[in-house]
Amino acid sequence: MPSKSFSLDDGLVFTVYKRRGNRQLRLSISPAGKVRVSIPAWAPYKMGVDFAHSRQGWLNEQIEKPVLLRNGQVIGKNHHLELRPSPSAKKVTTRVQPTTITVTYPTAMAASSDQVQQAAHRAALRSLRHQAEQLLPQRLRTVADRHGFDYRSVRIKQLTGRWGSCDQYKNIVLSLFLMQLPWSLIDYVLLHELTHTRVLRHGPAFWQAMAAVSANAKDDRRSLQAYRPILAHSPV
Repeated sequence: MPSKSFSLDDGLVFTVYKRRGNRQLRLSISPAGKVRVSIPAWAPYKMGVDFAHSRQGWLNEQIEKPVLLRNGQVIGKNHHLELRPSPSAKKVTTRVQPTTITVTYPTAMAASSDQVQQAAHRAALRSLRHQAEQLLPQRLRTVADRHGFDYRSVRIKQLTGRWGSCDQYKNIVLSLFLMQLPWSLIDYVLLHELTHTRVLRHGPAFWQAMAAVSANAKDDRRSLQAYRPILAHSPV
């Protein structure tokens, strides 16, 4: 669909999409924090830009500030983050070990500085990817066998707009950010994608199929709304 990106006075970037069938303006924020304005196909982009400007105050309230990673924070299931100032460090370095992610930086820097935080984020993402690649495929196979599902393949990606996906050929993609969820909600997402191997699109038939394999599907779906697929404070 045709689209153009613009920015508000405070630098917030948003994208205006022209959609056939749209009769009104729509404003939405994705789980990853991307702002989207949908307008009718016949409308000028200025209509969408003006609409975003009129809702600027609301947007600033809704969009969360970047999460600062903190010393001792749990990353996924088996890593803890250590932000370690060192008088002998000349630059920021990272090391991912079996249970620890260590970020060492000069004492002249603050743990909240962009350079330290960016290094910590990169190392944390490496940790989450490793955990996800080690644990999620085998967990998916266990859940699939338990409920009689069949799928073609599974891949791990850094999805930020969703927890997972499944195509018409039964290829499943899972977000590495799943490792930040409680295991009960990880299993819910796995069952959700496995159910798509039988019913591709959401609708009454899909939710009936979900209810047939998960007695807590409604509650888990509601609980999942409290989480976002981003690097953030995670439960064990």
